[in-house]
Amino acid sequence: MRASFFTGLYLAAFSTLASAAALPSTPTLGESTPALEERADSQCTHGPTSRACWSSGYSIATDFDQKAPTTGKTVTYDLTVTNTTCNPDGNGARTCLLINNQYPGPLIRASWGDNLVITVHNKMQDNGTSIHWHGVRQLNSMGSDGVGGVTECPIAPGDSKTYRFRVTQFGTSWYHSHFSAQYGEGVIGPMIFDGPATANYDEDLGTFMLNEWFYKTASSINAVSKNRAGPPGDNVLINGQNKNANGGGEYGKITIESGKKYRLRFINSAVDNFYYVSLDNHPLQVITSDFIPIRPFYTNSLLIAIGQRYDVIINANQTAGNYWLRVDNAVECATQNLLSGRNIVTYKGVSVATPSSQAYPPPKTCDESPILAPYWKQPVPSSTFTSTVRQLDISLDTGKTATDGDTIVLWRLNETSLDVDWAKPTVQYVLDGNNSFPESYNVRQTVNPNSWNYWVIQQKSLPTPPIPHPIHLHGHDYFVLGQGTGNYSTGIQLNYDTPPRRDTAIVPGAGWMVIAFPSNNPGTWLMHCHIAWHVSGGLGSQFLESPSQIPAEIDRGTHDQTCANWKKYVPNMKYVKDDSGL
Repeated sequence: MRASFFTGLYLAAFSTLASAAALPSTPTLGESTPALEERADSQCTHGPTSRACWSSGYSIATDFDQKAPTTGKTVTYDLTVTNTTCNPDGNGARTCLLINNQYPGPLIRASWGDNLVITVHNKMQDNGTSIHWHGVRQLNSMGSDGVGGVTECPIAPGDSKTYRFRVTQFGTSWYHSHFSAQYGEGVIGPMIFDGPATANYDEDLGTFMLNEWFYKTASSINAVSKNRAGPPGDNVLINGQNKNANGGGEYGKITIESGKKYRLRFINSAVDNFYYVSLDNHPLQVITSDFIPIRPFYTNSLLIAIGQRYDVIINANQTAGNYWLRVDNAVECATQNLLSGRNIVTYKGVSVATPSSQAYPPPKTCDESPILAPYWKQPVPSSTFTSTVRQLDISLDTGKTATDGDTIVLWRLNETSLDVDWAKPTVQYVLDGNNSFPESYNVRQTVNPNSWNYWVIQQKSLPTPPIPHPIHLHGHDYFVLGQGTGNYSTGIQLNYDTPPRRDTAIVPGAGWMVIAFPSNNPGTWLMHCHIAWHVSGGLGSQFLESPSQIPAEIDRGTHDQTCANWKKYVPNMKYVKDDSGL
């Protein structure tokens, strides 16, 4: 299972490829930057030849778990969600739900240490919404996590809510609705938190949101998915565009200049598909996984699961011309078709034309790389693993029947399908001093503050289909101590010394994953599969962490008013909740 998913890769920090020759097949760790680690952070000046530096007292060598700059800067945004129509690939318009009338929604950009204030206005007539800031730790700001039924009541039609949080991380992510399968209708957008990097580059080309597009609405497909596999997507979009099967639509276009290095920020914002990303003739130098800066390595093709992000650097050192940037459905990850997204990458001074460049050989695996080594090394203690580790089993419940006689398929963690009440979110129980939660909320208490949580996530055998699940945790990222096929056993050697760290990782089909995270962020934190149909069907759980400290993190005025407005709306709801609500 642990064979690399990369096609010919190697690690090398701050290095340059002179050609697109075949890369060595055996990955090796590149050089670290000892000179930077030994110098004082205050000596750093951020720039194209010193991206590891940031500001006085802060650099890539800073332990970002312990401190972040205090910029004193507040960055504000207003996001308005509306019912409308859209036609991203030229095949024909359909009903969409968009933010500020664009798809994807507007970029939210701030710097490490800034304060973000984002007001969301719900101008939809018949839908509530909640906006989640994916991967954001929300340290001491749990009330802004944006999960209806967990950290808040949804925002009712005509209502607004202001989310406030400090940017204590840096890198790339996205925001999306956390209200049933609503984000599949278009309620998504990118985020960049500027900060230091583990390799140098000249220019930042920004975010590339990758997702399938359905010609039917996501809500209708979600309904179908309750008792059978959902249909495949009709197209793959890059930043909301691509040509369709009939030749309509447009490819996105990128211009690069010979001799320069460029940063590209890839985000898998799909509801149901994993992707392989590659740029013909140009290896990708990978510098982050999710919000975690890593020791750079090169690869020809990069697997990105739903919810994951990778920042890469490309070197414009090839023959000037036109090249395909490819986003291919990862068929090894149970993806149902061979659709592809495309951008044309053109060297400056060359006319844009259809590329004739050849693709790298496609990967033949859905495995994650075992060499995603965080730049800031933090070993995970192993002494308490055996005595404190707990297990979550993924299984399928096919024994439910709807009122129309159809069988309903529910996903479960430890025999429970997650199902929340939008009008009484988990946090409300905590605020009421009631730690007795409905069974359907699937709440689990974390260990004591400043102690480590260890979890084995195990996919059970048939009738549970052997498909991979991208597991996302709110309020934390986590350390991936191991992944594999079959059943986990205590004799398996885990990686405590340099484990990969991220907020979304893959439980292999018919396999297991072992994760660890410390109890250091009070809250009610959702953990779920990021395949939209699966979390809609109940594949999730909640971690209750330091409940006595949670009330101090909630703006009661905002929380109570949002819930009051939602409860006032509920008797007039046009669409009845018919899934987990998440």
